[in-house]
Amino acid sequence: MADIESLSEAMKAISVSTELVEEELKPHLDVLLNLLLEKKKGTAEKIVSSGVLPILAQVLRKKSPLTSQVTLMVAEMAREAAVRERCIEAGLVTALVPLLNSPDQDQLLHTGRAIGRICFENAVQQTQLVENGVIPRLVAIMQQYPENDPLVNVCLLALCNLADVDAAREALVEVGVAEVLTYQLKRAPDAERRHLILEVLGSLGESDALKLQFVEAGVPEALSEMIRTLQGGSDTHDLCSIKVASNLIVTLLLGDESMQKCFGEGTGMVYQDVLSWLQSANTELQLSGALAVANFARNDSNCVKMLDLGVVPRILDLLEQHVAEGDVSVQHAGLSALRNLAIPASNKVRMLEDGVTERIRTLLRSDMPPVQFKLLGTLRMMVDGQEEAASVLGKDEVLLARVMEWCEAKDHAGVRGEANRLLAALIRHSRNPEVIHTVIKADGVQHLISMATSEHVIMQNEALVALAIASAIDIEAVQEPFRDADLLPTLQKMLDDPVVAVEVKFSALGLICSLANSSMLREQITSLNLRNTLSKLSAHTSTKLAKQADTVMAVLSETA
Repeated sequence: MADIESLSEAMKAISVSTELVEEELKPHLDVLLNLLLEKKKGTAEKIVSSGVLPILAQVLRKKSPLTSQVTLMVAEMAREAAVRERCIEAGLVTALVPLLNSPDQDQLLHTGRAIGRICFENAVQQTQLVENGVIPRLVAIMQQYPENDPLVNVCLLALCNLADVDAAREALVEVGVAEVLTYQLKRAPDAERRHLILEVLGSLGESDALKLQFVEAGVPEALSEMIRTLQGGSDTHDLCSIKVASNLIVTLLLGDESMQKCFGEGTGMVYQDVLSWLQSANTELQLSGALAVANFARNDSNCVKMLDLGVVPRILDLLEQHVAEGDVSVQHAGLSALRNLAIPASNKVRMLEDGVTERIRTLLRSDMPPVQFKLLGTLRMMVDGQEEAASVLGKDEVLLARVMEWCEAKDHAGVRGEANRLLAALIRHSRNPEVIHTVIKADGVQHLISMATSEHVIMQNEALVALAIASAIDIEAVQEPFRDADLLPTLQKMLDDPVVAVEVKFSALGLICSLANSSMLREQITSLNLRNTLSKLSAHTSTKLAKQADTVMAVLSETA
């Protein structure tokens, strides 16, 4: 009861004060502050309801000896979410912002806490704070007082809350925030500070300009060093820091320039650490390591260098660890890395010599669509332009049987598409009669014909080219399967359809030329009256297509 009375008296005395005389106000402010510090329930709401907030704003603007006390009072009141809007309406935020220029560290601490609490989760106020120039001040305070942990903490929290404001990121590009955050990361005294800095870095790392600044300031190296220090333990906070820090390094590598700086021609500390993650017992680090390798393998020169330095066996070892009951994300990331590394033609040859295709075939047993999808894409990249590899894989009945299953994957269009594309690639790049016979035996012809009617032009063309190669190499072997799978009626529909792309029709005409070498299929061409379709195309607006149609009609006349 005494507390309520003293609170009422103090608020009444403050509300009637007109001169803001320090001696008069201080005892009453002491009463309010003490009750707030004692966490007396309802105190903040009562103070706000009393109407004294405008007077407190006046005291703050006057910058009197009472300023620090009032700032602390506002900071304590603003712990209560219910009073924050009233604080804004009373002009307390605009009165507090200039106080961020104070030379007094305690004043800065109270001001930062007060503003941070009042504007918490308030997008409008946060945008106004940025417009009022708080970003340079927050960074400057951390530069001036880097060892004042409570004050640094307040500034980091503020940056964390403001990091999603676009204008804040733009402002931070100009003020050297990367160096400040790197320094604080290196001296972070505990897990809480670490997590706060990592959260700020994570939000700001989405900006390309800041991404490069972070790399130039040594953020990836600081993160890598932190991971090395924390590795091997079982503390949940440390494991969380390792996960966030390694993910952040992967994000920073998304920028081409920043990635190249971290690579350092294969000698960069970050690249070396990433390789060690592949052999870590920590699954999160394995995943980040594989994703980082995939990011480093974004240009041919890096890919060649990485192969020279022996990255491939490490990835294969990692994949084999996760074949049975393994982590799907790690398998997916590892295959992404292999696929990127296989893009340069010289790397394909070397990877094939190193037995990569044999080792990743163990993943054929995977039941996980993301792994199946990435495995098919990796194998397709491995055989691209590689006749021998395409021949070896194309004659592998176990592999083809699994590919046939995936060609029918009803619940995963991506897996179905990649399986069909691999099937076509094996024929296109091997040009091998044995491969064609193995595909026929595995009932792959129907899948290629279905692929030719895909909604994707690139897939349609790949299928048509594969079918044309198969018919050119061994028409006797393919004529019956082609007839049974209704290839010619399918081609006729494509040629008659005005929506089908010109380049697809061009490929279809090339295929018909090959099919005309079969007497069995020529009979079908006649019975379908395909000449009528061809004569219409000879008047097509595309002169290239019209000329091709004329050529096919001439071939049919010669073989009649």
